[in-house]
Amino acid sequence: MEASRFWIAVAALSGAVSVVVGAFAAHGLPATDAGNRARQLLQTGSQYEIVHALVILATVALAATGKLDGRMATVALWLFLVGSVVFPGSLYSLAFGGPRWMGAVAPIGGTAFILGWLSLVWAAIKAPG
Repeated sequence: MEASRFWIAVAALSGAVSVVVGAFAAHGLPATDAGNRARQLLQTGSQYEIVHALVILATVALAATGKLDGRMATVALWLFLVGSVVFPGSLYSLAFGGPRWMGAVAPIGGTAFILGWLSLVWAAIKAPG
């Protein structure tokens, strides 16, 4: 599969997951303290996941036009993917009763997001022209 098609598929899958999780957060949890905490975790994870699904699409499009350095854009894409799995994934796990140590995993995903954004800055600066 061509690299850009791979990233479009990744972004689309991530977007679908974020919508499913967001819908479950809105409609599938009881109105209890535990349900409210789970809802908050799911909504936060879903928001970060959908934003970064869109960022992956934008990065692919900008790289295709030559507005970004291709190598650094690829680094950014991988960091966005890692962040999109680890950060929301740890929140989703906590919401569904996963081990408390998953809370310590979330900052790893957040760091990947930050490094992805900084790689995107560098990709723009290094772009030809």
